[in-house]
Amino acid sequence: MSEILFAINGMNVTLGMLVATLSGLAVALLLGLLFAQGRQSRTRTLEAQEQSLRVEELQQQLFELLKAQSATTGQVQFLAQGFGNKQEELTRTVNERLDAVTHRLGENMTKAAQATSEGLSKLHERLAVVDAAQTRMQELTGHMVTLKDVLANKQARGAFGQGRMEAIVADGLHKNAYAFQHTLSNGKRPDCAIFLPGDDRPLAIDAKFPLEAITAFREAQTEDLRRGALARLKQDINKHVNDIAERYLVPGETQDIALMFVPSESVYAELHEACDDVLQKAFRQRVILVSPSLLMLAIQVVQAIVRDAQMRDAAEKIQVEVGKLVEDVGRLRDRAVKLQMHFAQASEDVGQVLISAEKVSKRGGRIQSLELDEDAQPAKSVEKPPAVPLQLKLGGRE
Repeated sequence: MSEILFAINGMNVTLGMLVATLSGLAVALLLGLLFAQGRQSRTRTLEAQEQSLRVEELQQQLFELLKAQSATTGQVQFLAQGFGNKQEELTRTVNERLDAVTHRLGENMTKAAQATSEGLSKLHERLAVVDAAQTRMQELTGHMVTLKDVLANKQARGAFGQGRMEAIVADGLHKNAYAFQHTLSNGKRPDCAIFLPGDDRPLAIDAKFPLEAITAFREAQTEDLRRGALARLKQDINKHVNDIAERYLVPGETQDIALMFVPSESVYAELHEACDDVLQKAFRQRVILVSPSLLMLAIQVVQAIVRDAQMRDAAEKIQVEVGKLVEDVGRLRDRAVKLQMHFAQASEDVGQVLISAEKVSKRGGRIQSLELDEDAQPAKSVEKPPAVPLQLKLGGRE
């Protein structure tokens, strides 16, 4: 143990010292290890406590998290259920709205189709009317061209005026009251002669149509042209009036006046406006200018005169018929009085019948009451009741 093993800085190290040193070192190392292990154990304990606290905190947080998750899950489920219900309701509402919109759209489309069909039908009808009107317009245009051609020819124009005058006269009078182209004693023939009742003198009517003069007067642009056209128009009217007065006013054979027929209202109005002095002169010559409306009025006056004459001719017949009518009315009154008497007698008879029926009804009621009284009495004995006279049973009736 005392054996020197080595020397350090002049210091000899023996085995014992080495062993002691190593032992001290081992003890110190062991103590250090124990201290370190104890410290480490305390540290681990503290760490374990901290970890357990952390675990508890984590468990608490996890529990709260699970609780919150459960509440959140419930809310999510409730929200999901509510959202599902809302979605179903929204889907149902959308479907209902879509169905309503589709139905309304279908109705609107149907109505629109019907309206369009009706509109097209009306359009076709109107187009047909327009086509017919266009056809009539074309026909009227052709007639107007023909009328223009007719009016351009003097003879054709005269025939037009005469035809219109004949139509007015024929529509208003009986065929025995007028004559066309009647020949007078002087050999002249007016366009129409009207015969008044009770007078053999005819009323002469002649148709005149001064178209050239009135057209020139209308189309005159300057005052000089207008005065020239007016002078020509007055000259033509005077010539027509003089011709009628000389030819168709025969003393003792015709009426004191004659009619000059102008077959245009507008021409007649312009003549009255521009040629009043000529018309006054014609009136003094016993020639009266008439338009179609005035001729119709004159025809109506003649109708009234004819009707009055016919009434005067038939006055005696009417008086006889009125006498017969009075006799018939008298007989009708007598028969009505007799019928009234019959009705009064029948009413009185009906009243007597009702009185008799009332008496019979009352007697029947009394008879019925007597029979009911006998049935209601109890039987006191078996003896036969005395016979009731028929007079008493019938209430004193013989």
